[in-house]
Amino acid sequence: MTAFFAYCRRRQVNALLGAAALIATMAAAGPGRAAEPITVMLDQATITRLPGRVSTIVIGNPLIADVSVQAGGLLVVTGKGYGTTNLIALDRTGAVLTERSIEVVGAQDTVVVVYRGINRESYSCAPNCERRITLGDGQEFFAQTLGQTATRSAQAQAQGPAPR
Repeated sequence: MTAFFAYCRRRQVNALLGAAALIATMAAAGPGRAAEPITVMLDQATITRLPGRVSTIVIGNPLIADVSVQAGGLLVVTGKGYGTTNLIALDRTGAVLTERSIEVVGAQDTVVVVYRGINRESYSCAPNCERRITLGDGQEFFAQTLGQTATRSAQAQAQGPAPR
């Protein structure tokens, strides 16, 4: 009978050790851990690596950031609007593999902001000042600059590749 109690005691101890190891692993790699935020500049992209077994990616606010999954577990994060959102990666069973904050920040180059009354205009000045579309610019300035960019892009595409 004492052998039976010793066997049961060993099983309880092993189960407790296994549970402690599982909790320690989850604390080290799970969503409760304060992982470094992914910082990306507005209108730019950065690359980060996903954990294995990811089957679903959730973005809290796709107006702030967008993601694209690439081969080899790479994730391309593109800044769409200023602010902070989150990314959650789930496996096939719906278990959370990781959760990260995404911070979208303004450009680091030399940007000059001009206010004409309540209307704002942004210019990138490196070294010459050129129009730059930035969230928060006045509607007319934004539309004119976007229209010029679209026209230029369409004309470049219509020309086709350069002859060899």
